[in-house]
Amino acid sequence: MNHLSPLGRLPSPPAPKSGLSGLSRKHKAAIIVRYLTAEGADIPLKSLPEDMQIELTQLIGHMRYIDRKTLMAVVTEFAKELDSVGLAFPDGLAGALTALDGKISPLTASRLRREAGVRQSGDPWERLAALEIADLMPFFESESTEVCAVLLSKLDVKKAAMLLGKLSGPQARRIAYAVSLTDKVTPDAVYRIGLSLASQLDDQPVKAFDTGPERRVGEILNFSQALTRDDVLEGLDETDQDFAEAVRRSIFTFGNIHARIRGGDIPQVAREADQESLVIALAYAQSRGEDMAKSAEFVLQNMSRRLADALRDEINELGKVKAKDGEEACSAVVGSIRQMIDLGELEMVDPSEVEEDDDGDSGE
Repeated sequence: MNHLSPLGRLPSPPAPKSGLSGLSRKHKAAIIVRYLTAEGADIPLKSLPEDMQIELTQLIGHMRYIDRKTLMAVVTEFAKELDSVGLAFPDGLAGALTALDGKISPLTASRLRREAGVRQSGDPWERLAALEIADLMPFFESESTEVCAVLLSKLDVKKAAMLLGKLSGPQARRIAYAVSLTDKVTPDAVYRIGLSLASQLDDQPVKAFDTGPERRVGEILNFSQALTRDDVLEGLDETDQDFAEAVRRSIFTFGNIHARIRGGDIPQVAREADQESLVIALAYAQSRGEDMAKSAEFVLQNMSRRLADALRDEINELGKVKAKDGEEACSAVVGSIRQMIDLGELEMVDPSEVEEDDDGDSGE
């Protein structure tokens, strides 16, 4: 006779399940998810509704074993269904609006959201992390210190550092200290904070223009004659100095080349620009004020000595350039640079970021 311990006989592990007849579609989905994760696949389950994530987790937790034959049958059935799908549509109006983001007008998207009462779908923190610093600053001006601490913690380190640097000293210190108190904040609380902040983005009115007024004025003045540009800026100084300064930062003319383009990028500029326009622009700029002359010399110093000498010879042969021809040539060179910037081939930098050694001769 077998003598049992006080705990009794240990239960035997459940026998592996076999066959598809006893498996619901949800069980099959759980098997596929478990199989793919075991194989190292990265499945974006967090995009599923929360109740579905809970149910899926519970199913996986309750299931024990299935035999290899059943596993292969489930995988084969899944592959056949996947292969038969011709086109998948987003779930609901929120998903459709997200899929068509940038394809339909912002006004139409806003109207559909308002009428249907839906908001932008997806992870709210992904939306917030993608915002520019200028778009994040209003949150730090209006939200509590605790919320700002959570927001700062969820951002990229570099962006968070830049944001912290733009805050006043006392506010930056308060938020930095509040970050030290976020250890016990629950994931649910963080998600609800993100949802609340992201909802404010959906509540913002649709803007008629994609760019700010200072940039629109700046782009117009980029293609205006120097006399007109100077006159407009002088008038703006008298009316609104802050706006005038913002417009100046948006302006990029030939005279800004030495301050906004890195010396290492000048050879590419010289290759892409129309050569006749480049010669005329350089000749014209040398006698048109300090910034223009400085940009002309900056261009010549940051290309090969052989090419610079050849351009100087052509400039000397050209002689005096008429204002109309010089302005057109400068606009053509600037237009070529702007096109490279728009294509991502070149980056316009802040004057303070330009390295001091960019002015060095890169001659042969």
